[in-house]
Amino acid sequence: MNPIRAFRNVLIREIESFGTHKVFYRLSLGLPVLAFVFFILLFETGVPRDMPVAVLDEDHSPLSRRLTRMIDATPSARVAYHIADMAEGERMMKQGKIDAVVSLPRDMEKDIYSNTQAHAVIYINGLNLTKNGLLNKDLQTVVKTFSSGIQVQTLMKKGLSEAEAYNQMMPIYFEKHILFNPYINYGYYLLPSFLPLMLMLFTILATVFTIGVELKNGTARQWLTAAGDNTLVALAGKLTPYTIIFFALCMLMNTLLYKFIGVPLRGNVPLLFISGLVFVLAHQALGVFFVALLSNLRLALSIAGGYSVLSFTYSGLTFPFMAMDLPVRIAGHIFPMTFYIDTFIDQAMRGAPVRETIGYVGYMSIFILLPVLLLPRLKRICTCEKYWGRL
Repeated sequence: MNPIRAFRNVLIREIESFGTHKVFYRLSLGLPVLAFVFFILLFETGVPRDMPVAVLDEDHSPLSRRLTRMIDATPSARVAYHIADMAEGERMMKQGKIDAVVSLPRDMEKDIYSNTQAHAVIYINGLNLTKNGLLNKDLQTVVKTFSSGIQVQTLMKKGLSEAEAYNQMMPIYFEKHILFNPYINYGYYLLPSFLPLMLMLFTILATVFTIGVELKNGTARQWLTAAGDNTLVALAGKLTPYTIIFFALCMLMNTLLYKFIGVPLRGNVPLLFISGLVFVLAHQALGVFFVALLSNLRLALSIAGGYSVLSFTYSGLTFPFMAMDLPVRIAGHIFPMTFYIDTFIDQAMRGAPVRETIGYVGYMSIFILLPVLLLPRLKRICTCEKYWGRL
């Protein structure tokens, strides 16, 4: 049979069967869009704000109240409680009501005005690294700013001008520039990984299901016959509609990220689109690989789901890839998402030259060849009845 005609037969057969299983709609349209909306709403704020903090003010002076107001004015902290002792603060932290306790000692104002060092103590819940980092940064900034202001006023009372006081207080000025995500927006940081994770998950599951259901229902022989017994054509005709759907979802994802959420786009747009297409094809290839290797729909879906979840862990986004142990870094290369995240960071956030990124797309492309290795086995399980009807 002519390969073009065989491809058309399989394509028409797949389009006609698309409406016979509600799972097809859910995996390829409903659930991915729902997941996109869920994560966008979840990270709509972008940066955690107004995390509850308790203040133990044992001084009750104008200076201590001023410092308390400055803490309350920071973006990340909100003075939600004024406590009587540390036991109360410890109890509230264990109950999860607060994320930090600020202790202002007795005679703080007196010590400051007598040129004696005063000690303000901050206790921060370190279980949540995000909260810990933001609160630690903002509270330390407040205390340093407060101390600097007092030192400047003291020096000005000695006859120095404001500029001279600042220069004497800080003879070396440290200038810091945060690149690529200066607002520390977690929407910019996590959404570009969670949305591709959802796209990847449903791409690979839909691929496993659409082939596995042929084995489960015992129609694999008919599918292969429609393709003229050409396994490669059978795969191409069956997966093409889903390639179009998931690539369209990838374009929707990029539109949401760059237009709606406002994620920076500094690099090469065509390269990002190409990487999205390769990303979809690579995970379709992995879906074919799993179902052909395992010849069991339920087991293939389980393995594919576990593989998808591990992809985020090994991507190096939350824990730096270069800091992982060598065996873990090697394992990270069996996930296309590792290279997709690198492509996104380079092109969207950094605006890196294309030549620095094109290699990642090339690595992802290697995964597309995986089904070729199992074409003989796929043909065998499609024509052998002992593989049919298995859950």
